[in-house]
Amino acid sequence: MVGLGNPGERYRRTRHNAGFMAVDVLAARAGAAGRVAGDVWVAEAAFGDVAALLVKPLTFMNASGGPVARLLAERSGSPPDLVVLVDDAALDLGTIRVRERGSHGGHNGLRSLVETLGTEEYARVRIGIRRGEQPPDLAEYVLGDFLPDEVLAVQEAVGLAAEAVLCLLEEGVAPAMNRFNARRA
Repeated sequence: MVGLGNPGERYRRTRHNAGFMAVDVLAARAGAAGRVAGDVWVAEAAFGDVAALLVKPLTFMNASGGPVARLLAERSGSPPDLVVLVDDAALDLGTIRVRERGSHGGHNGLRSLVETLGTEEYARVRIGIRRGEQPPDLAEYVLGDFLPDEVLAVQEAVGLAAEAVLCLLEEGVAPAMNRFNARRA
């Protein structure tokens, strides 16, 4: 499980860090302690009988592909082994979308993964962060903190995203899509 976000205290509560937040929820549910290993934060986790590696690249969002590719190579993994958790400004706040594969859709973190891995063949769980109309300055919006009246909705959404990941691990992508794509936190 790879959560995308930006490292550091400045970005911790920003909309762009919803992927990091979801990985934190998964780590807490598994009781997994993470550690920094070079350019990634990693935690070994177990969800029932399923072992998983939780990852947060510590590069900035637009350079996430390098650390993920390196970790996959070190672990003899391949892109289809990934589940990527990521914010999505095209989705309403609280909406979750599970996808088996897909384009980057203009998201710089996903773009970095696609360019570095050379494929779009990995699952992703998109976490909606938009409230209202599409903002005129998308970069400013995604790098802004969640507003106080959005915090509960985002907490529920990252919890729902974590549930979607667990469903995906235990039952597969299609059941996770069927169960979570119509849901809203």
